[in-house]
Amino acid sequence: MSGTTRPRTRLAAAAAATAAAAALALTGCSSSGSSGSGDGQIGFVNAKGNVSTAEAGHRQDAPDISGETLEGTPVKLSDYRGKVVVLNVWGSWCGPCRGEADDLQRIWEKYKDQGVQFLGINTRDPEKANAVRFEQEKGVTFPSLYDPAGTQLLKFPKGSLNPQSVPTTLVVDRDGKLAARAVGGQVDDALEAMLQPVVAEQKQ
Repeated sequence: MSGTTRPRTRLAAAAAATAAAAALALTGCSSSGSSGSGDGQIGFVNAKGNVSTAEAGHRQDAPDISGETLEGTPVKLSDYRGKVVVLNVWGSWCGPCRGEADDLQRIWEKYKDQGVQFLGINTRDPEKANAVRFEQEKGVTFPSLYDPAGTQLLKFPKGSLNPQSVPTTLVVDRDGKLAARAVGGQVDDALEAMLQPVVAEQKQ
């Protein structure tokens, strides 16, 4: 009887692992390792899908992440204060990142003359050349901070709209505060729907 139970146990464990992997693939490549969640906190609103937003007046400061771009240029988030900043956490090894790259580039080209800056955060790529090749293949022209160990991601505060998986896209308002977060790969319509309200705030 025990000989029959063990194979069944192994099959059940394998099925559970497969289901878990499938669920992870739907929401993103992996956990970013940053702690805390904005969901359920005062001021945060869960929108459609994996998008969460924070109303003006209820937003936390984004950390002043910094480092070098893939091209070796020093960069920090505060360099773009006064602009709406779209942060995209990605890795060349990440399938959903590859799927959303074209859409990110299209939205960047559409909004870059409207006071919007895109900044990628490349993570878990031990070889910078892999990330550079990814950008060349996908035609990505906005800069990306090189953060192979994820140290910049860990700077996002607990209880904020922080990166929770790869990919994650964040919108930072003109005052340097976290306004919106989309977890998992996004298409251009969803990205634009998340970005437009923050861009429009300057007109209020």
